[in-house]
Amino acid sequence: MKKYVVDSSVAVKWYIPEPHSDRAVALLEGAEKGVYHLWAPDLIYSEMGNVLWKKCLREEIGDEDVRKIIGAIMEAFPANIVRSRPLLPAAFEIAYGCRRTLYDSLYIALAIAKKGVFITADERLVNALQHTSFNSFVKLLQHFDKENSTDI
Repeated sequence: MKKYVVDSSVAVKWYIPEPHSDRAVALLEGAEKGVYHLWAPDLIYSEMGNVLWKKCLREEIGDEDVRKIIGAIMEAFPANIVRSRPLLPAAFEIAYGCRRTLYDSLYIALAIAKKGVFITADERLVNALQHTSFNSFVKLLQHFDKENSTDI
């Protein structure tokens, strides 16, 4: 069974319509059908909270909607959560070697540990890793084929 690691750029699209939300929702639906598993490091909670807070400050979403989304996240988050601490050594090596943030590198380290693929909507990150040994572990959400959701 395929394993996908998702970050907040993907997960927030499960709750708020944004570009490529249809692909994020297709990814979620595939996991709900048991086609594959979704994973994320525990850092995703604070990242999603930060995204929601920024959207609220920019008045892209109301504070009551943010509270409802946070409530939904607290009640049942659809990805399996993994503690970041054990991933830290590998994430540091990725961050140091690729000059990427440790935050982003935690997702990559988890994808490697799970023998899966990290799916993100962060095009700059994917482009930065294009010519590295981590390229095969990172894919853009925009390339997720919702008609054939087992292929990326």
